[in-house]
Amino acid sequence: MIVARRKPLEEIKIQLKGYKKVLNVGCGTCVAVCLAGGEKEVAVLNAELDMARKMENQPVEIDAITLERQCDREYLAELDAIAKNYEAILSMACGVGVQFLAERFPEIPVFPAVDTSGLAVNQDVGWYEERCRSCESCVLGQTGGICPVTMCAKGLYNGPCGGTNNGSCEIHIDQPCAWYMIYERLKKQGRLDCILEIIPAQNWKNQVPRTLVQPGYKKIEVKKAS
Repeated sequence: MIVARRKPLEEIKIQLKGYKKVLNVGCGTCVAVCLAGGEKEVAVLNAELDMARKMENQPVEIDAITLERQCDREYLAELDAIAKNYEAILSMACGVGVQFLAERFPEIPVFPAVDTSGLAVNQDVGWYEERCRSCESCVLGQTGGICPVTMCAKGLYNGPCGGTNNGSCEIHIDQPCAWYMIYERLKKQGRLDCILEIIPAQNWKNQVPRTLVQPGYKKIEVKKAS
């Protein structure tokens, strides 16, 4: 799941400075689950902005709408008839949603209200742990399902550094050593030979803009290119 957290109110206020009619768009999926940008969070932020701007004698008319998803064009169509009525759009979706809104309404400034943190698992209400960085070079099959990129403080691919200490990382006693966990997991599975395999240096494909097309849908990419 994509996890995000709301930007500080002051930062959002700076982005909206000078705009008097704003539409705050929430997202009903990932950011709603992680309590950052769903319908409730949209209402809370709007109330805070309304009060803050009134206290500064700079009132703002800010409306709210929450879409099923902001990363899907069919749901953005719901805004087509009303977007033109606003001077700016505030998005409480992840960075993908912000970009999709900005692409659909290029003449209207679109501002992010949340910071996208990454891909995480839900441990409890409001508690999320990053487990994946979408590196597109997945080695989980070799590391017992434990990601060395996200779980190791140094992102090491081939065994622990010299700072591991009785199962803990040198950065903090409460931070487990990823490679210690990988070793223990592979040992339980009888696959310790995997830890001896050298994983080559990776081509970090997620560092440049990408178009991702699932196998079987390649014809769509070819059609668009022709």
